[in-house]
Amino acid sequence: MSKVKPIGPIPAGYETIDGELSIGGETASALVAEHGSPLFIYSARHLDSRIEALRAAMPDQLHIHYAMKANPYAPLLSHMVGLVDGIDIASGGELAMALGAGASANHISFAGPGKRDDELLRAIQAGVTINIESPTECDRALAIGANEGLQPRLAIRVNPDFDLKGSGMKMGGGAKQFGMDVELVAPTVQTILEAGAHWRGFHIFAGSQALKADAIIETQAQTIALAARLAEEIGQSPEHVNLGGGFGIAYFPGDEALDIAQIGHALDQQFAKLPAILRETQFAVELGRYLVGEAGVYLTQIVDRKESRGESFLVVDGGLHHQLAASGNFGTVIRRNYPAAIATQYDKPSEEIISIVGCLCTPLDLLSDRAEMPKAQVGDIVAIFCAGAYGASASPANFLGQGPAKELLVG
Repeated sequence: MSKVKPIGPIPAGYETIDGELSIGGETASALVAEHGSPLFIYSARHLDSRIEALRAAMPDQLHIHYAMKANPYAPLLSHMVGLVDGIDIASGGELAMALGAGASANHISFAGPGKRDDELLRAIQAGVTINIESPTECDRALAIGANEGLQPRLAIRVNPDFDLKGSGMKMGGGAKQFGMDVELVAPTVQTILEAGAHWRGFHIFAGSQALKADAIIETQAQTIALAARLAEEIGQSPEHVNLGGGFGIAYFPGDEALDIAQIGHALDQQFAKLPAILRETQFAVELGRYLVGEAGVYLTQIVDRKESRGESFLVVDGGLHHQLAASGNFGTVIRRNYPAAIATQYDKPSEEIISIVGCLCTPLDLLSDRAEMPKAQVGDIVAIFCAGAYGASASPANFLGQGPAKELLVG
């Protein structure tokens, strides 16, 4: 008999209608019947409640930014613009999307280690804050600004000499392609000030996808201390400090939800004892998957059921070309099961051990490996949860000519 592999925890807040998974007041089968399969569904109600809970937990003076690389779907992005205090982008394409979604240019910041001159030009013309990643990028931005007769709004992305412990992706500590090493920061800011450009402050991002509140609290304290030390070295208070993100969501078996109340309490204490040079500074956190990940569900219909060497498989019309992360091919070392369910048999008990595979001609196309599920047949619909971040836009949609899945924002 196949060994059972558990699935990750299904996010709270999803309901049923007549025993079937419902999203935004409609059943999975009704959504697929109307819009087709495969289909990404994003719940505005989940987005709203996540932001509301986060604001209740965090200090009032902390700004919340949305890192739109997590999900740039236009209707979702427009919805997020109305909920958050800023949009963080990582390309010229994202700049156009953010402006198109109604974001104000002075509430947009632009990070990324390989900004082209044409992207810097558009950012400077628009008036967004550019998070400078190297002294040479700074020189290019200043030259473009001078040529245009414009004053660039520049912040320094710092490569901190620490990382976020337990993070899924470390963005600081050691040699990194992101940001400037600490010793380069003050001289580069001096160059910005001497050029008459607008120095905004610091962007300090140490890691992502952490589920331990203590680790995030420690990193935020180190980040604030580093910002103060750099400001003292420069001799000027920064207007703005982006503390980075790091807030993770529960994808896998054994994962537990992040305790944001604990983080908010600790940050409140940090703000109460800020050094003088940071007392007028505006602080922000930059979050992507934490804001949108659990608000998304990927629906894909079963097109075949088969047996092979004593194991059972459900073959669906979607796959890793839409859900690369759920297949285990987006940075995970050991493949584990995302939260998944048979949406059309949502309230039924588990009856079998089954693997859910996609339609691609590769053994990598595995959405759920030997999980316990209710009995499902051709025509039933599979739901993959935590699909609101790094799904549609972070997967190879055109692999084997398959094309993208449809996307839909519901109430």
